[in-house]
Amino acid sequence: MISRQLARRSLQRRLALAYAAGVYAAGVLVLVVVDLPLATVQATRPAGRPSASAAAAAGPGISLPQLLVGSAVALVLLVPVALALGWYVAGRFLQPLRTITATAEVVSAGNLHRRLDLGEPVDELTALGHTLDDLFARLQASFEAQRHFVANASHELRTPLAGLRTLLEVALADPDADAGALRAACQEALALGGHQERLVEALLALATSERGVTRWDTLDLAHIVEGTLATRRGRASEKGIDLAGHLAPAVTAGDPKLIESLVANLVDNAVRHNHAGGHVKVTTQTSGTQVALTVANSGPVIPEDQIERLFHPFQRLAPDRHGHRDGYGLGLAIVDAVTRAHRATLVCGARPEGGLSITVRFAHSPKE
Repeated sequence: MISRQLARRSLQRRLALAYAAGVYAAGVLVLVVVDLPLATVQATRPAGRPSASAAAAAGPGISLPQLLVGSAVALVLLVPVALALGWYVAGRFLQPLRTITATAEVVSAGNLHRRLDLGEPVDELTALGHTLDDLFARLQASFEAQRHFVANASHELRTPLAGLRTLLEVALADPDADAGALRAACQEALALGGHQERLVEALLALATSERGVTRWDTLDLAHIVEGTLATRRGRASEKGIDLAGHLAPAVTAGDPKLIESLVANLVDNAVRHNHAGGHVKVTTQTSGTQVALTVANSGPVIPEDQIERLFHPFQRLAPDRHGHRDGYGLGLAIVDAVTRAHRATLVCGARPEGGLSITVRFAHSPKE
């Protein structure tokens, strides 16, 4: 803290000296402009022959030596005046910077609700303050989202662990348990372990997506979608869902694994939240400088005000923490993270007859 205060004082001292030097230089310039012409006039006047005008002007007044002495005294007195004025002006200009520093220290201590609110007039420092206020707001939202995510992830991981522990305790506490009962308990334990494994994989996929793109390869969305649909047709047929693809070449650049994860989660979400006899339509196309991937599916009617929430981690349309549910509420969050990592745009709309229509637009990358 002391070193920061000394740094601020040092900056004010340097600015004060700079302002004082400017004021002093201006004073010297004024005196030179006034005194130099008078000295020139005095030097060109013939000695011993005063002019009529000089004789007429004789009387009370200030001679050139007196003017020079007065100018020297004025320059000496101007030094403390210039320093005081420079110190005051530097302090006034540094006041917003001190406010920014103090507020940043409070925010770094954990008070993310604090803002600068520098107000008017708008200059470079107040513009910096407004930018920092926006940054603090985003940091607050990010930390709150992270705390919410950790709380939800802890709950999602703790629930199957508690169920697994209860299952094993019941099996061990039964003295009459035969091989069939123990086998059934082991099968249930394996199912709970598989649930945890899939949840951890989904969390890792979300973390990888949020990390960003580490490689940019040229790829065709149509090929990726074709491979994904081939692995999902069996499950869709079991649920009585028609899985159709209308695939045109759509060449873009990005991380193949992340885009595969995006496509897989979009298709899985469309199949999972559907009904028997429903349909899923996947389309790829190129339009101008963009390529688009669209997944439209039937399903329950979704209110428009609930769509944005579905792209947050662990958010479901009808969350039920105690009953059986399919999915973890991470699929669309992964889609959103991959979209942002590729600097793409995502548009989602609720279909009037039920279900969603999600379109992701990537930049078009021509084939080499």
